[in-house]
Amino acid sequence: MREFTALINPVSGGGEAAARLRPVLAALRALGSEVVLERTRSAAHASELAFEAAGNGRVVLAVGGDGLVRDAAGAVVRAGGTLGIVPAGRGNDFARTLGLPAEPDRLAALLHEGAVRELDVLDADGVIVPGNVYAGIDSKASVLINANRWVPAALLYRIAPVLAFLRWKPAEYTLEIDGEQLRARANTVVLANSGAYGHGLRIVPPAVLDDGRADVLVVGEGPRSAIVRFMREAKTGSHVRRPEVSLRTAREIRMRVDRPVPLCADGDVIGELPVTVRLRPGALRVITG
Repeated sequence: MREFTALINPVSGGGEAAARLRPVLAALRALGSEVVLERTRSAAHASELAFEAAGNGRVVLAVGGDGLVRDAAGAVVRAGGTLGIVPAGRGNDFARTLGLPAEPDRLAALLHEGAVRELDVLDADGVIVPGNVYAGIDSKASVLINANRWVPAALLYRIAPVLAFLRWKPAEYTLEIDGEQLRARANTVVLANSGAYGHGLRIVPPAVLDDGRADVLVVGEGPRSAIVRFMREAKTGSHVRRPEVSLRTAREIRMRVDRPVPLCADGDVIGELPVTVRLRPGALRVITG
């Protein structure tokens, strides 16, 4: 029988995380699972709670968005534990990639007895990232998104990249990809494990969560008039056919840039460049069914 410690981010989903958990919690308890609830006060607090719970053999249940999943995942990896997810954020792209059911009863049943899958993670100078690390227009857009939580998510995730693009000038990136150096004047560089973010965008379509490799996407200079079309194409992944987009795979990437650019991971700023990102195959145990 699985025992859970549920970490609730009070601001996730516009403050609706507790309401989204309630029917899942009732269904889990009806199935006989024990669930302890903990409200997180910060990313550091979430990591502390997750590490303690995982170390005690409990499944860490991240009730929030991609940011909380990232914070909990890092602690779970360090403790050698298992992660479960109740999608309750604005984007929920990692949960969507896993194909987690939206119906509370189905999700509870999966958490109660579903199979555990060992997923790769990215290690960005010590920060464990289940999804993606990125720097450029997309990271500028993440800053805008986090500063405007009052705007409806479906609208905010579409206008923020456009606003970021209008204020952006391409930067000079230097990438060392498994020892090979590449220089590029680019708008965005994405180091992908899941390949999905931005409220349903498939930014790096070839990315697979457990294939033992990271995917590197570089978006070079392109016409400003194409930004809306680019975003529309990113919903299906067809943007990668554009001439300014390149893809390759790697196990270790060092990224530098010629000016200060925020470095983001799964929706939050984690620092600035330079950064070294290493793939850690099969490091994260997640209940996925």
